[in-house]
Amino acid sequence: MGLFCLTIMGLVTFYSYYLMSMVLDHCEKQGRRHIRFRELAADVLGSGGMFYFVIFIQTAINTGVGIGAILLAAECLQIMYTQLSPDGPLKLYEFIAMVTVVMIVLSQLPSFHSLRHINLGSLVLSLGYTSLVVGACINAGFSSNAPKKEYSLDPSKSTRVFDAFTSISILAAIFGNGILPEIQATLAPPATGKMFKGLLMCYTVIFFTFYSAAVSGYWAFGNKSNSNILKSLIPDEGPALAPTWVLGVTVIFVLFQLFAIGLVYSQVAYEIMEKKSADVTQGMFSKRNLIPRILLRTVYMIFCGFVAAMLPFFGDINGVVGAIGFIPLDFILPMLLYNMSFKPSRKSLVYWINISIMVAFTGAGLLGTFSSIRKLVLDASKFKLFSSDVVD
Repeated sequence: MGLFCLTIMGLVTFYSYYLMSMVLDHCEKQGRRHIRFRELAADVLGSGGMFYFVIFIQTAINTGVGIGAILLAAECLQIMYTQLSPDGPLKLYEFIAMVTVVMIVLSQLPSFHSLRHINLGSLVLSLGYTSLVVGACINAGFSSNAPKKEYSLDPSKSTRVFDAFTSISILAAIFGNGILPEIQATLAPPATGKMFKGLLMCYTVIFFTFYSAAVSGYWAFGNKSNSNILKSLIPDEGPALAPTWVLGVTVIFVLFQLFAIGLVYSQVAYEIMEKKSADVTQGMFSKRNLIPRILLRTVYMIFCGFVAAMLPFFGDINGVVGAIGFIPLDFILPMLLYNMSFKPSRKSLVYWINISIMVAFTGAGLLGTFSSIRKLVLDASKFKLFSSDVVD
C-alpha cells in the first residue's frame, strides 16, 4: 500500500508540474512572463487575494523545509558523535546551532543562479547517498544482530486512519516542490520542452532513490524503521549494522544534500523579504544592499534554527508542511490554473481528471492537516522543549 501511494503521488506531481510548465509557457506567449508562483496565480485567477495566499503558503513551505533541513542535519551529526563519543556532553540543540551557523554563511549566496553548481552536486549526492543506504540496509537485513522484523499495523483503527493521512501529507512534502515557476524562470524561453526533459530526468532519479531506499529500509527493519534510516542502522543498543566508513560517508553526503535543499528553498523566502529592503538601482554587493541582506538572512536562519531546537519533531513538521503547503500548491493549484488558462471543454477527459485530482487532494489536505497537527500536539505533550531527541 505504501508503494502504491508513493507511485500515485509521483504520477500526480509529474502531471501537475507538466501542467504548470504549460501554463507558464502559455502566459509567456501572451506577453505575460511570470517568474514567481504568486504572480502567476494572481494573473490567471484574477485575484489579488490569491497573490497573498500563495505568499503565505510558500513562506510556510520554505520555513518548514529550512527547519527540517537544519534539524535532520543536526541529528545526523549527533548520530555520528554518539558513535565516536558515547558519553560525550554535546546535546542536539548544540549540533543545531553548528548547522545554523553554516547555513548562515551559505545563505549569503545572492540568488538562484548562484546555486546552479550546488544543485548539480545535490543530484550526485542523492545517488551516492541512496546507493550507500540501500547497501547498508541489505547488509543489516542479513546481519545476525538485526532487530526482529515486524510488518503488522497498529491495532487501533482510528490510529491507522490518522497515520494514513499523516503519511499522505509527508509524501506530499517529499514529492512537493512549491517553487517550480521560480525554477522555470531560470530557463531561456520557450521552457516547456526543457522542463519536460528536466522532469523526466528528475523522476528517473526519484524512481531509483525513493523506491530502492523505501523497499530496502522496510525489508530490513519493518515498521520499526526510523524516519532517519541512520538511526535504524546505528541502534541505541548493540553494534552498528553497517561498516563505520559507510555510515561516515553517508552522513557527509546527507549533510551536503541538506545544505543544498535548505539553500534552494530559502531563496524564495529571501526574495520575499528583500523585495522592500533592497534598492534595485544599486549593485547587489553595494553596502546599501549587502548589509540588509546579511542581517535579514541571518535573522531568518537563526529563527529556523531556534524552532528546530525548540520543537525537534521532524516527521511531524514534514506532515504539517505537506498538508498546508505542498498539497495546495502542487496538487490543487496547477490543475486549477490549467483549467482557467486553457479552458478545456467540460466534456473533455483532461477537465475531469483535473477536477477529480483537485477534489481528492482538497479532502486529503484537510484531513492531513488535522491528523498532522494532532500528531504534533500529541508528541509535544510527551517531550520537553529543547529535547535532545528528535521525534519521528
